[in-house]
Amino acid sequence: MEDTAEKILDETTRKELSQRLGHLDHPVRLLFFGQSSPACDNCRTQHRLLQAVADASDQVSLETLDLVKDAPRARELGVDKIPATLVLDDQGRELGIRFYGITSGYEFSSLVEAIEMVGRGEPGLSEEMIRLARLIVRPVHLEVMVTLTCPYCPKMVRLAHQLAYVNPHIRADMVDSAEFPQLVQRYRVTGVPRTIIDGRPAFEGALPPHQAILEIIKMVEPEVWERIDAEMRTLTGECKAHAIDPEHRYDLIVVGAGPAAMTATIYAARKALDVAVIGERPGGQIINTETIENWPGIPAIGGQELATLFRNHAERFPVAERLGTAVQRIAKNEQGDFEVTTKDGQRYRARAILYCAGKQYRTLGVPGEARFLGQGIAFCATCDAPLYSDKRVAVVGGGNSAFTAARDLLPWAREIHIINILPDFQADPVLQKEVMTSEKVKLHPSTHVRAFLGDEALTGIRLESADGTERQDLAVEGVFLEIGLTPNSGPVAELVQLDDRGQIPTNRDGSTQVPGFFAAGDVTDVPDKQIVIAAGMGALAALAAERYLQQKGD
Repeated sequence: MEDTAEKILDETTRKELSQRLGHLDHPVRLLFFGQSSPACDNCRTQHRLLQAVADASDQVSLETLDLVKDAPRARELGVDKIPATLVLDDQGRELGIRFYGITSGYEFSSLVEAIEMVGRGEPGLSEEMIRLARLIVRPVHLEVMVTLTCPYCPKMVRLAHQLAYVNPHIRADMVDSAEFPQLVQRYRVTGVPRTIIDGRPAFEGALPPHQAILEIIKMVEPEVWERIDAEMRTLTGECKAHAIDPEHRYDLIVVGAGPAAMTATIYAARKALDVAVIGERPGGQIINTETIENWPGIPAIGGQELATLFRNHAERFPVAERLGTAVQRIAKNEQGDFEVTTKDGQRYRARAILYCAGKQYRTLGVPGEARFLGQGIAFCATCDAPLYSDKRVAVVGGGNSAFTAARDLLPWAREIHIINILPDFQADPVLQKEVMTSEKVKLHPSTHVRAFLGDEALTGIRLESADGTERQDLAVEGVFLEIGLTPNSGPVAELVQLDDRGQIPTNRDGSTQVPGFFAAGDVTDVPDKQIVIAAGMGALAALAAERYLQQKGD
């Protein structure tokens, strides 16, 4: 690496730079990672540029490290590609402000603005924007894919760096698309600026700060976003929902928050019923689906986006709601009303119930599973595949969901093991062919998972052949369970007789053997589990419940 910089900036630019950096209140340190090998010509270019910037101000210093020779420091900071430039404060603290590639062209302004922000201690955000940014309370990695010829990209880079500056949970990287084409391919970048959040493509374009922050919160803190969104819709008159009252007797309580429940709530409200909705996860299972392509009238839509549309539509009516909580038990009291008890012990009353609690992912029930659920054991490859980049993973199951998960993992994982208890795989032939042709995929038919291994982190799984003659410990860093779903019918097991699969038997209109108790969606015995079917059942059951209440007349 060259120690002295040749004149990489013209005279006018040097003078302007000296003037801008002459007003810094605090020293700023630039930390550069590169390599002196001929293979990294851009490392030398970026180093000369940074040296020129440091020469323009006594307040700016440059430290140069080699990615290989200084590997421990690189690992400590999470630097995995070069050229890399980190902007540190006067104490040498890492602020999450980074540049990968050359900071020339329009991105030279991004570098200078980052230095000014740190050197002056002024993020340049309004108090409202800072408050929103600090609602993020978990680690978040932002990557803004740019080109050096894009005049709009610096706006998004600057905002990302501002967010990192005011929130230590956020790390923000500028990434030159031309320098890292493998990331362009991985993130399917077709236009810039393209913002990537935790390895998942989020949005394209230089959005206004308020909109961009909300988009980031929507992805990383969905519950916070839902609260903000509800407040904003209330102020504009688009949300008329209100908190449920435990002292009130409702006409109908809808249990659930997925497509069946939201549709039922809409239809019940339109029939002027006094309706309340209690659900755990707004959107239900569809929020784990990246793209839905079979909702009529919309060729393709994100699962979270469709879930939001369902909820927003339902909340345009003056319904009572309590979301984010689970129902523990439903029973009839002495007065003939239904009583709904939530897991926190709160009770609610209604003349009728429409149960739309859906299904939940099935687990194996083997040692180590409970400990690693959510910490190495996952259910949604669409969401979590980027977390397993260059890692060994296992998919448990042999049907379409298992092979779809394996397909989602192909661009990311180093090795994918598909483990199936049956000797044959049940996925569609086209899907099997797509997955099995990859050298990354290893098949384990007639195999049981007997335990999940590891101390603080998942390190492997213990496998056993179906006949019990062979055992092996397979080293993996992640496991996706794709073995089906279980109906969430436990809370009504004492109220209504379930079928042998734990599902609620229903009549064509959603009524059951218990007068006043209706059910819809995946928790019922309807043979096909589809979003459009669940929504249709919710509408049918809500209309049937309204007729029941009219006839009951009390």
